[in-house]
Amino acid sequence: MPYEHILVAVDLTEECDPVIKRARELSVSNGAKLSLVHIVEPMAMAFGGDVPMDLSQLQQQQFDQAKERLDRLILKYPEASKANCHLTYGQPRQEIHHLAKEQECDLIVVGSHGRHGLALLLGSTANDVLHGAPCDVLAVRLIKS
Repeated sequence: MPYEHILVAVDLTEECDPVIKRARELSVSNGAKLSLVHIVEPMAMAFGGDVPMDLSQLQQQQFDQAKERLDRLILKYPEASKANCHLTYGQPRQEIHHLAKEQECDLIVVGSHGRHGLALLLGSTANDVLHGAPCDVLAVRLIKS
């Protein structure tokens, strides 16, 4: 069965280009809608949760920078229109799964660095997204240049 709605999880670096290009190929060949998502992780999560300072201003700057990068990505890949781009706070696995269900996506595309152990096949985010995903997941292998 052809895919109808493809969700691409991006990290907003240049490394995400091969991931978007692969998803775009699948979108065109299946006549599928293409959506992008970037998750901004709460800074408290990155620091283990017990941070003795207010990170809200830094968190807002991080979110604003991500929005600017996402807007530039939309200019580069116009088929991923602004209406189909999502920027949210949270834990990547949970937010990607939630959005995939909410948007009725039937394929999630993520990048994978493949570094060690099972991560030779899947990076940590890709591995997280795979487990419990509400639909198919394609991990696009990213090759370090």
